[in-house]
Amino acid sequence: MDNVFSWLEDGWFAEVVRGTAYLYPMLESVHIIGIALLIGPAAAFDLRLLGLGRRALPVTTAANYLLRMSHLGFLIAAATGVAMFLPGASLIADRGSAPWKLGLILLAGLNILIFHRRTYRSVADWDIDQPTPAAARLAAVVSLTSWSGVTIAGRLLAYT
Repeated sequence: MDNVFSWLEDGWFAEVVRGTAYLYPMLESVHIIGIALLIGPAAAFDLRLLGLGRRALPVTTAANYLLRMSHLGFLIAAATGVAMFLPGASLIADRGSAPWKLGLILLAGLNILIFHRRTYRSVADWDIDQPTPAAARLAAVVSLTSWSGVTIAGRLLAYT
């Protein structure tokens, strides 16, 4: 695996990130914006699944508006995250919080997949003013927990 990380670090893009003044801090700033666009709307949607605004806001309306923004945030955060990873791949991969961050991202992704492939298919039955099914509430808790963990693990990359 060390060879892969070395290869990533030696790539032209990693060299550009390392060699361009202020590029890394700019990537960090855009990464934080991406995280905000990902987690803010996702958390609002999760709170709707947990019952907040049940009588006022249909789940489908919340999904249509909030999840689009969350998808954009994920793309921004993922692209900038990869760009920041490449110049120091070996060092970052060796950090204690790195496997936690990656594992929690995978958990969040699996949770999203299961929610949309199974639970959300019956949304017409519980879209508004109906109790949210237990599976949807569980998905919301897993989402809130996993994305919070990703954020914490990501921040700890600088210290572990």
